[in-house]
Amino acid sequence: MASEKDTLYIKGSRDVEVTKPDVTLGDLLSMECADKSVLPRIKSLKLLKFKDSGRQRCVVSILKIIERIHEVCPALDIQNMGEQDIIVTYEDQKTPAFVWHIVKTVFVAAVTFFGAAFSIMAFNNDVDVTKLFGQIYEFVTGDESSGFTVLEITYSVGVTAGILIFFNHFGRKRFTVDPTPMEIQMRLYENDIQTTLVEDSERKGEEIDAGRSGAANISGDRRP
Repeated sequence: MASEKDTLYIKGSRDVEVTKPDVTLGDLLSMECADKSVLPRIKSLKLLKFKDSGRQRCVVSILKIIERIHEVCPALDIQNMGEQDIIVTYEDQKTPAFVWHIVKTVFVAAVTFFGAAFSIMAFNNDVDVTKLFGQIYEFVTGDESSGFTVLEITYSVGVTAGILIFFNHFGRKRFTVDPTPMEIQMRLYENDIQTTLVEDSERKGEEIDAGRSGAANISGDRRP
């Protein structure tokens, strides 16, 4: 049994994915305590259970977790080092076929390639780059541009180099240790989604918070 001087440090991420319907504290948190005998008991505590199959999600307040711990260790001092609310996502772990991974990869690569190519061509056509290069070439050399001069070549090389430098990535090679702009935007998008989920859950009163006895049985919010 934990003594009054024992302190349990817990840390949970904002978004946690689980693959089994019965969720324990060990599935959601990292823990540290001077009394190592306390950890296995607390990690095995059941917090909630998803009733249905498929992809489901709920929001759990850290107060509910602390309440659950105090049910078995009332004298334990708990210090939260992580998030105040944890989004728990449950999904049956089914590995899709390898062919499906290939199809998705090819589709994303094609959409990205043709989308970027169309955007560049639309921009060039909008500002009439061909005419501009022709005027510059004729002004500098006195000859009429053939449409395939050093200006077009260096412009194409520059656009390619600029894209590679901006996205900081080519194949598996990363030019610097900094995250790419795409990674930054994805993290910002994920943060916006998580904030919206937590706030919506609080407003609708669906957050699993302190005051509910025992482990929570929920069906969760289905997601496509």
